[in-house]
Amino acid sequence: MEFPMILTIRLVFALFLACLAPAAMAESVLSKYLPQTQAADLVAGADSFGPISADVAVAPVMKGAEQLGWAYITSDFVGTTGYSGKPIHVMVALATDGKVIGVKLIKHSEPIVLIGIPEAKVKALAASYIGMDLVAEASDNGSGHKLDIISGATVTVMVIDDSIVRSGIKVARALGLGGLMPAEAKGPKAEIDPAVVAPADWLALEGDGTVRRLSLDVGQVNAAFAALPDPRAAQRAMTDPPTTTFIDMEMALVSPPAIAKAVLGEAEAANLAGWLKPGDQAVAIAANGIYSFKGSGYVRGGIFDRIVLVQDDVTVRFHDRDHKRLVSIPAPGAPGFTESDLFRIPADLGFDPAKPFRLQLLVQRPVAATEKVFTTFDLAYQLPARYLKPVVATKAAEPAVAPVEDETAAQSDLWKKIWESKKVEIAGLAVMLAVLTLVFFFQTFATRNAKGFLWFRMGFLTVTLVFLGFYANAQLSVVNLLALFGALTTHFSWQAFLLDPLTFILWFAVATALLFWGRGAYCGWLCPFGALQEITNRIARALHIPQWTLPWGLHERLWPIKYMIFLGLFGVSLMSIEQAEHLAEVEPFKTAIILKFLRAWPFVAYASALLIAGLFVERFYCRYLCPLGAALAIPARLRMFDWLKRYHECGNPCQTCANECPVQAIHPTGEINPNECVNCLHCQVLYQSHAKCPVVIRKDKRRASLAPSASAVPRDLRNHPNVKPQSSQQ
Repeated sequence: MEFPMILTIRLVFALFLACLAPAAMAESVLSKYLPQTQAADLVAGADSFGPISADVAVAPVMKGAEQLGWAYITSDFVGTTGYSGKPIHVMVALATDGKVIGVKLIKHSEPIVLIGIPEAKVKALAASYIGMDLVAEASDNGSGHKLDIISGATVTVMVIDDSIVRSGIKVARALGLGGLMPAEAKGPKAEIDPAVVAPADWLALEGDGTVRRLSLDVGQVNAAFAALPDPRAAQRAMTDPPTTTFIDMEMALVSPPAIAKAVLGEAEAANLAGWLKPGDQAVAIAANGIYSFKGSGYVRGGIFDRIVLVQDDVTVRFHDRDHKRLVSIPAPGAPGFTESDLFRIPADLGFDPAKPFRLQLLVQRPVAATEKVFTTFDLAYQLPARYLKPVVATKAAEPAVAPVEDETAAQSDLWKKIWESKKVEIAGLAVMLAVLTLVFFFQTFATRNAKGFLWFRMGFLTVTLVFLGFYANAQLSVVNLLALFGALTTHFSWQAFLLDPLTFILWFAVATALLFWGRGAYCGWLCPFGALQEITNRIARALHIPQWTLPWGLHERLWPIKYMIFLGLFGVSLMSIEQAEHLAEVEPFKTAIILKFLRAWPFVAYASALLIAGLFVERFYCRYLCPLGAALAIPARLRMFDWLKRYHECGNPCQTCANECPVQAIHPTGEINPNECVNCLHCQVLYQSHAKCPVVIRKDKRRASLAPSASAVPRDLRNHPNVKPQSSQQ
């Protein structure tokens, strides 16, 4: 008995860890899949591949004796772990000018692409990258293209996009395509010399280039907008005198201690040293004028949307966590600035303080009620040579594949980017979880009014269906758990599961709720398909569609079906996770929720049949077929608390709750089966019902019978210790 208990506990605490890390490959992925690929399927007109290069995992794409470009697979150069926890292998072909000339999806385990997304959409997605200029992408830090999301496959698409762009830039650098610097030629040639002393006053700091300046007046800005192709920009010119200072901005790299002391003063330089982590850099920016470089984005959410620091293919956008306000610039002779701030450049961004960079100032101009046009101005900066000393380079070629820590940072940036883009959805889910937690903790108060609670429940389920399901596609699946069991025996990666923030949060909430309330917290409240079944059943009741109550003996014997389905899927997953994902189509979730019934007719017919059955037998699928519900029911008995209140009379003789339980989870003897209960709290509504609960009705009658006797006693004697109601004396 000890082993099943240990396994169950591991399941409870690890439900949200449903992804696998790709295993280390002894040979390149390209060598495995290149013999299986036709060159013409990758690049139009190609007829063969050349031999794979010995030092970089690339192969020539040939048309007769002519080389059209180079082919590689993304997984050889960057992490490509998808939502399934396994790599998404994409073969890409690059021309000598650094442009993409071919893309082909080679191998993946993404269930939504395996089953739900039409092949034509996947091919169209791959074709959209043909023609991408990786030289331009390198200069824009991979953000110079438009990402087209396929509905229902957001995570998969973002992983494919990230892997194509980042691997393409790495391969182009490694081969020197399009003039990009080969990886072997990269590396610092100089570093900051800590022994140098900076000038003591502001004028000298400006004179030797320690502080750089960008000064713009209104006339210059108006002229810049007038040069744009949109004529509305010139029509909305500023009316201030042309010589009015638009912005007078100055910047200094203050991470070198000598410059920090000269510009910021001894005290602030010491604070800066404590704020910066090893490898971090920092710039100080100060300005006067009618235009603020901080912009409105800082007020909205901590993103400074008017400035961006650019160095080669490194782009730094500043957030509030990397910002500190300066009260003033204490350097002798420094002018008074209306705004002055410090901005930190994290070490993992690859910024080199010894190389030139520029601060790009974005200026916007409204041209319509909801439209703006933009132009930019650059403040160039190069740390003066006197602050630098040469670095003695060691003769060691940098591998084409980034170090593990760099790749981990890149994947971390990807999931952080996804979380940043899902702020509204995350906030909405957090509110839902908070409300549901309060309802469960204060269920006696919440269920006191039967009609009010029914409206609340229907409203919550509607939000679950529309917001979590149709809008956010946050539908959990047994596929997640099949991946989890694989993760228990292989390497685990947080990165893959973090790619879908709502799913991650939901699994974390489910794992926690299992310890407090069992499976019902998710199945009864947060499952979009479960919500769809209950809402349609309520509509059926309103239309007087007859409801079928299965005999208890038959109902009890149908329960195990879902457990057998889950165990069958689990057994298949041990042999082939891909086959198990196909068989997991027993779940109608992708058809009904993710793809909204826009699918081949057999899938639509199956999902519709389950919903039709649910019109007559409430939550038919949840009761008898759901493998996810079965998996969650396994640890349901480990919950720490028994929140659902019962009377001694429940089940003997009273059968009110058992007869009215929407999923027949209450035995005729009165016990609630935690494996089947969906925590709808209807039994708690009945527990307090003055119209249906015999125990409550009997108490009400007893109070009513005592009331006339109590009223017969004079008011001034009712509380006297020696005076008792007449009925009590008889």
